[in-house]
Amino acid sequence: MKALVCEGAETLRWRDVPDPEPGHGQHLVRVAASGICGSDMHAFLGRDERRPAPLILGHEAAGTIEGGSRDGDRVTINPLVSCGICRACRAGRDNICPDRRIISLPPTGGAFAQYVAMREENLVTVPDDVSLDRAALTEPLACGWHAVRLGMAALLLPPAEARCHVIGGGAIGTGAALALRAQGATDITLGEPNAQRRTRLAAIDGFATVEPGAVTEADLVVDAVGYAATREAASAICRPGGAILHIGLGEATGGLDIRRMTLQEITFIGTYTYTAQDFRDTASAIFDGRLGALDWIERRPLAEGQQAFADIRAGRVAAPKIILEPW
Repeated sequence: MKALVCEGAETLRWRDVPDPEPGHGQHLVRVAASGICGSDMHAFLGRDERRPAPLILGHEAAGTIEGGSRDGDRVTINPLVSCGICRACRAGRDNICPDRRIISLPPTGGAFAQYVAMREENLVTVPDDVSLDRAALTEPLACGWHAVRLGMAALLLPPAEARCHVIGGGAIGTGAALALRAQGATDITLGEPNAQRRTRLAAIDGFATVEPGAVTEADLVVDAVGYAATREAASAICRPGGAILHIGLGEATGGLDIRRMTLQEITFIGTYTYTAQDFRDTASAIFDGRLGALDWIERRPLAEGQQAFADIRAGRVAAPKIILEPW
């Protein structure tokens, strides 16, 4: 098969690789759509020690099962594989399983390829009236869904009474804003520095898009970027008794105003990916339209992935998400 292989810093090559061989309990999925994630960008730039080159990146995917008992089924892939037996898994918090693995980490190949193998329990059936491009958004949107679910539980007021602000208008931030709406919030703003992207986001129903700094207070703040500067902004914006939801992994340290958070009893929640139930719930919300039209993606051939990554890095992409198509 063909795959887009990360061969070193800022170097992706479209080339032949061996076909994946499904193991016991796995299915072979013919990939139709695979999104570019921020973690893929970190690996592309050589800044992710977990993803050393050479490696096939990509973990936001949907496609069609080939062969076996489910031949022809259209599915979206939950790329997070947990053990199923540890304390976290038994408690329904499989996303923090100590033995969790995600495709696109060694030794498993990722979804920037024509085929990928995945176990049965990680595949969610996609209805015929839902495009596989939209279904591939389940993974990034589930990150926001999971964060919002945790944040709403931490607030002492109903979602409809909470002022909510999202920092960052990529797919994670956009998904968090849409999840806020789907889970009952009505006062939602999203801050995005890229003017081209703000224009694109302004066409999406359910939240208002603003420049950074336009919002000075909110009950619930989602940091979908994760840099010291965005954590500093979240610390300043969050109201007393509010909550900061930290999804972004841009930078490891700095930014939080711990004194203010302590004196004002602001809850800080680190949120990592999603549980298997969050993934299924997000898929259902996509399928029944609760997350909107999801028409804000840009499609490109997987074979042209090198250019797509370069364009994202240079800020030339208005769409919150680029979907790569291998066929």
